[in-house]
Amino acid sequence: MNSYLSLLKTRGVARLMGSQLVARFPGGMLSLAFLIHIEQIHHSYGAAGLVLAATSAGQAIAGPLTSRWMGTWGMRRVLVLTLIVCTTAVGTIALAPKLPVPLYMALGLIAGLSYPPIQPAVRTIYPKLVNSGQLTPLYSLDASAQELIWILGPVIATLLATQVSPVIAIMVAVLFMVVGGIWFISSPEVGRVRIPRSRRKLGAVLTRPPVLLATVAGFLMIGACAAVEAGVVATFGEGRPESGVVLAIFAFGSLVGGLAFGHRPIGPWALAVRMFGVFVGLALAAAFLDFWWLSATLALAGLGIAPALAVMFTIVSASVKFSETAEAYGWVGTGQLIGAALGSAAAGFMIDAFDAHGAFWIAALLAFLGFLVPTIFRRAHPDLRGLDSSPIPDTEPIQTVRP
Repeated sequence: MNSYLSLLKTRGVARLMGSQLVARFPGGMLSLAFLIHIEQIHHSYGAAGLVLAATSAGQAIAGPLTSRWMGTWGMRRVLVLTLIVCTTAVGTIALAPKLPVPLYMALGLIAGLSYPPIQPAVRTIYPKLVNSGQLTPLYSLDASAQELIWILGPVIATLLATQVSPVIAIMVAVLFMVVGGIWFISSPEVGRVRIPRSRRKLGAVLTRPPVLLATVAGFLMIGACAAVEAGVVATFGEGRPESGVVLAIFAFGSLVGGLAFGHRPIGPWALAVRMFGVFVGLALAAAFLDFWWLSATLALAGLGIAPALAVMFTIVSASVKFSETAEAYGWVGTGQLIGAALGSAAAGFMIDAFDAHGAFWIAALLAFLGFLVPTIFRRAHPDLRGLDSSPIPDTEPIQTVRP
């Protein structure tokens, strides 16, 4: 714990971590707020699902693109532009009079395409704030802290949307995005760090085995988490508090795991070991759909999630040039978004066929594949024990601090 306190005392770390968490907080709110808002307008969960699918598709497409643009036009320019466009699109969904579903889908697509690339930006800046020995604990602390988004975000969104108004819920998410975005963009570190223009083609960074491994493993792990969410809701029902409590325990387990294990050295088996822990917890969860059993087993599974994410972020950082880091994290994020969408869809079909157990079977299967992939392709996993995990320097002088 002392290592994490030392990190937070490092100049700029607490400010960047706090601001990016506030700016990304809508990620835990907008899906539920959109779902309730569109369903109330069109009286159709199918219509709401189409809007959410369009939003997720936009985010998946934009991830590598907007991240790469930060190396071309600068972080602040890209972040300001995307923040303006995204908040306008989201605000229009909330405040516009009743619109046809295709127009809501178009607005959702625009919101997704313009979602500010704050996560790739902050993970690109981190290696410039701390020394290489502190980078793995910093990524772990970041992965643990982001669980607050998934613990508190859905609860706040549901309470506001059901007890006040879904419009208010969406606009509160917009407020978080604006306040957090301005706070993050105005941070001195965002102005000091310049990402060099990448000389390689878009997508070439995926030819680096650790980046591809992190993208595939993230796809499988987040797909498993999405299947768990669907399974928990199907088990307890949408209106019962048990669903929110169990999912909060799942996220809290991840937070604890990140703080407890995330600082450990990263060897070639690190990702496989952490994913095996996730698999064991989810496989046990599928046995009995009881509140206390699910709470205990999902807490166990959660212990491996943030540490696994920390490994993914670190092996990406250590394997790419600094000019490629933002795009690499953009691809990792896209993999996770696609995993979430496909995990939810597969879980839905299995719930229809086999009740809620089917969703947990899918979750356990995806987690097992998430363990199997880094096991089979362990040669793609760098051994970073005692090594520098900072990005590879580019082959030309890089100005990182402006006078």
